[in-house]
Amino acid sequence: MRTALSARRTVLVRNTRGQAVRAPILLLSLCFACTAKLFAADSSSEAETLLAKMTLDEKIGQMVQVDSNALKDKADVKKFFLGSVLSGGGSDPPDNYPATWKKFADEFQSQALQTRLKIPLLYGIDAVHGHNNILGAVIFPHHIGMGATQDAALVERAERVTAEEVMGTGIRWAFAPCIAVARDARWGRSYESYGSSPDLVAELGAAAVRGLQGESLDKNSVLACAKHFAGDGGTLHGKDQGDTVCDEPTLRKMFVAPYDAAITAGVGSIMVSFNSWNGHKMHGNKHLLTEVLKGELRFQGFLVSDWAAIDQLGPDYKSDVEQSINAGLDMVMIPNGPGEKNNYAQFIAHLKVLVAEGKVSPARVDDAVRRILRVKFRMGLFQNPWTDAALTAKIGSPEHREVARECVRESLVLLKNSGRLLPLKKDVKRIAVVGRAADDLGMQCGGWTIDWQGKLGNVTPGGTTLLAALKKSVSPETEVTYSADGKDLKSAEVVIVVVGEKPYAETQGDRSNLDLSTDDARLIARARASAKRVVTVLYSGRPLVLGTALEQSDAFIAAWLPGTEGLGVADVLFGDCAPRGKLPRPWPASNGDLCVDHSSSKPQFAAGFGLTYGYRVSQK
Repeated sequence: MRTALSARRTVLVRNTRGQAVRAPILLLSLCFACTAKLFAADSSSEAETLLAKMTLDEKIGQMVQVDSNALKDKADVKKFFLGSVLSGGGSDPPDNYPATWKKFADEFQSQALQTRLKIPLLYGIDAVHGHNNILGAVIFPHHIGMGATQDAALVERAERVTAEEVMGTGIRWAFAPCIAVARDARWGRSYESYGSSPDLVAELGAAAVRGLQGESLDKNSVLACAKHFAGDGGTLHGKDQGDTVCDEPTLRKMFVAPYDAAITAGVGSIMVSFNSWNGHKMHGNKHLLTEVLKGELRFQGFLVSDWAAIDQLGPDYKSDVEQSINAGLDMVMIPNGPGEKNNYAQFIAHLKVLVAEGKVSPARVDDAVRRILRVKFRMGLFQNPWTDAALTAKIGSPEHREVARECVRESLVLLKNSGRLLPLKKDVKRIAVVGRAADDLGMQCGGWTIDWQGKLGNVTPGGTTLLAALKKSVSPETEVTYSADGKDLKSAEVVIVVVGEKPYAETQGDRSNLDLSTDDARLIARARASAKRVVTVLYSGRPLVLGTALEQSDAFIAAWLPGTEGLGVADVLFGDCAPRGKLPRPWPASNGDLCVDHSSSKPQFAAGFGLTYGYRVSQK
């Protein structure tokens, strides 16, 4: 990759057979300098002064993050001294437009500022490919597409746009970037990973942190949250929230290494993963959370749980609270409200009793709160907890969309181009476009778009489908026809077939078989039978097993999940920009090759493959 990540020392660890072996400690000389810059003396001293004034109730409140839907009464922010509120997928205000979101977030903030010490709230949201919950916001390609760009500077620019749009809604914390190293394409979160190489993920993840936060946390930052620590991309059979089975040297080299780079970039928060490591849930793993992450890697920010994740530690919630806080968790994400099991009032009551019983030390509570307060001071939340309204007006702006369009252009991977069919001429007489995906913005964007699971259809205003983009791009004399089923192909000079996965997210996206769907394969075969030249564009969150589809296409483009700016795809199809994307992971030839670590035969295309117009792009 472009940057050397570190000069490494080693530490003795145990492998899966219990033998002592040496593993990289993953500690950079630069790392301590960056975290020192992130948490300078002013923010640390201010945090200590405030901490000394706080009651136990006020301290515990800072350690709690509640979903907005769980807060039936916004006054509970004041009552329980809550440190954070989030909006999970679907936890939206009534009309879901930017101005309403800003008012929504400000109402929670106003409650926090009515507390005795007026500690501002830190509002969080899953802005994982743009500010993707908000109607009218720009939706960028998912991480797998950004991984295909292999362009850290472009990733940083994209996340800076995302930061501006997030701040425009009164929110200052994005649960991004995901720096999972996805090894098995069956995993339903594969598209949230930049690729299968820890070096690629580390480089682009660090760039994303810089884009969201800037060079250091300040009043212009959106707090980044590297996730999910650690091993979520390596679970057996690609099962979401499953078990990653490997020795510690492998875990460090493959899955911990990107966190080293994120910490060097100054990341202020890290989210702990649902998954287990050798049967031990990460949310209860003191060795990794405290000894490795906070100790060896000198992470100075704070750790936040995933969605109700501590509940999975065991059947007794009080014991779950004890285990997770003692393991090193600083803030707990709680989606449950009054009347529901394991709600935020119960968490607060349990932790208070645990401190009284001596099962959680006051020092551990102080460490957690100190870390949270330092971030809030460094971000200038105490001085200015409100967002500049001028940023609200920039959401979905043409300037922001142009950055996303560039990301789309750079992410496309040309897998085949027989007879140099591409680029197409803009003045061909007739182009037939077929496939539902060609005119479906929801399929173009994928999961985590407005709704948690995403959805089909016109999911958000302001976007451009590929069909609309093609019509805008051709000459006035060119006729562009469209049929979802591919039955109208008469007299077309070229057929563009657009196929792909329907939207999904997380566990719902886990698949044991990644064959191209039967309907999509039939559509490509129908286009081929027309004896026309066939260009296939595939929307997917991971490589799919193509079967005969590749052979039946004259040209084939892996477009990943490009987001709202379909013009970026048209730019490449018509040669306004040559394709430069490279595969961020191997492309399997069969369902036996879906896991990078256990491939039994040669993949259809190796990681780094990508064609361009006129010559083959060299592999890295």
